Amino acid sequence: MNDMTQENALSHTFNIAIAQLNPTVGDVAGNLAKVREARADAARQGAHLLMMTELFISGYPPEDLVLKPAFIRACWKAVESLAADTADGGPGIVIGFPRQDETGRYNSIAVLDGGKVIAVRDKIDLPNYGEFDEKRVFDQGAMPGPVNFRGVRIGIPICEDIWGDLGVCETLAESGAEILLVPNGSPYYRGKVDIRHQVVLKQVIETGLPMIYAAQLGGQDELVFDGASFAFNADKSLAFQLSQFETALAVTTWKRTDNGWHCSEGPMARIPESEEADYRACLLGFRDYVNKNGFKNVVLGLSGGIDSAICAAIAVDALGEERVRTVMLPYHYTSEDSLKDAADCAKALGCRYDIVPIEGPVTGFSSALSNLFEGTNSGITEENLQSRARGTILMAISNKFGSMVVTTGNKSEMSVGYATLYGDMNGGFNPIKDLYKMQVYALARWRNENVPPDALGPSGVVIPQNIIDKAPSAELRPDQKDQDSLPPYPILDDILECLVEREMAVEEIVARGHDVETVHRIEHLLYLAEYKRRQSAPGVKITKKNFGRDRRYPITNRFRDR
Repeated sequence: MNDMTQENALSHTFNIAIAQLNPTVGDVAGNLAKVREARADAARQGAHLLMMTELFISGYPPEDLVLKPAFIRACWKAVESLAADTADGGPGIVIGFPRQDETGRYNSIAVLDGGKVIAVRDKIDLPNYGEFDEKRVFDQGAMPGPVNFRGVRIGIPICEDIWGDLGVCETLAESGAEILLVPNGSPYYRGKVDIRHQVVLKQVIETGLPMIYAAQLGGQDELVFDGASFAFNADKSLAFQLSQFETALAVTTWKRTDNGWHCSEGPMARIPESEEADYRACLLGFRDYVNKNGFKNVVLGLSGGIDSAICAAIAVDALGEERVRTVMLPYHYTSEDSLKDAADCAKALGCRYDIVPIEGPVTGFSSALSNLFEGTNSGITEENLQSRARGTILMAISNKFGSMVVTTGNKSEMSVGYATLYGDMNGGFNPIKDLYKMQVYALARWRNENVPPDALGPSGVVIPQNIIDKAPSAELRPDQKDQDSLPPYPILDDILECLVEREMAVEEIVARGHDVETVHRIEHLLYLAEYKRRQSAPGVKITKKNFGRDRRYPITNRFRDR
């Protein structure tokens, strides 16, 4: 597979199509079909080259799936099939795929043209932090040289190759690359677009070369790939910016000048502000998890509180009202306000709303345990029976109708264990798992005033104002409020962000104005709840450090910062 130069060299104009598409991990045939559709579209628009994203053929991240030789063979067969397609004289293709040979297993790209695989390049800088552990399954590639594509020498660093300090881009520039094309699988977290721009600009300044950043789109388990592909010219001007959270295919025109290749200004999509971006990330991640895993519909308990209300809104926006079933599961502690708020929320969203009282199941549990519990005081155990009765009913509905249960706990609650294992933690996916309580409120207010472009839900107020205004309560005992057990959420969230995202010491957090005993208590609860979090449903990653992939603390852990 040696580099080759086609006779129809590009002398002055180079039309590059950037495909920002949504692959599915393991669906080699489906991903192959998407490449072919994109290539046909690019050909109609006069493209010379179609640029796909990192590991598009396999989907990203494939994790241990690449350890299966049969999977590697299927991916290579797809690449060969695409190479054969290019014999028609249409656009060449840059395509990401996993490969294995006698030297190792690699995260690779292939350049296809003229009916052949004209070059293969391997990823050098394998990320091994946060959500990434590529060193587990891939070997480091050799330092790449540029690829001669129809007379243009293109350098193709792969994702992390431009983030690290191994000098991949500098090597490509020194060995004659004229333009850098970067296929990426870069997951979303808040503010990520600006960070990507800074990384690319740094490389543009250091190499003096223009750079195209092609970003994957779609949800994959906890991760959301938000797209927002872009390019910078060598003069540091933004050449184009594609939309965030939406599929796109853009053909960009590059002209050869005395100072190298330059792209006249292409599409300039608006990048959403933080609340909109977070909401749309939750929406995309939830939609893809449900659809890619083949669930026809979902069910969730609608309590009349803010967490279940925002989850219901996300579900309806993602799937449409006809695929969402909400269930109120009242007990005698459930307030009239909660009954009304839940009904009003379901009505505003247009989704199905059922009422299944839990008095009977809880009484049955209590009766069955009465002899064992004789002589003990009623307390948290009896409260948790209510939550577990609700969880059992929702799982029964799931089993009977094939619905996925949506679990609705926020990051504040999951941090300190303010949730019931095998009760309200039951479920297949949690769209707000990585959102602190105050962020949940912010997103609820945003959604009442806005409708995401790709939402299937209604406009207007979909979360009743009373749900936003009232004091949060689990309603598991008379007159219960969350603040009976926890600090006010603005205080709790700040302490948790310091402990979780920033890994700050207790004394540093106290220096911010927090009470020392409160900080010690929250730290203790955070460590204590690790066993619950290990058993929780996956959920969309929004912050730089989510529970699960990013933060891997031991369950058995006696350390306390005292």
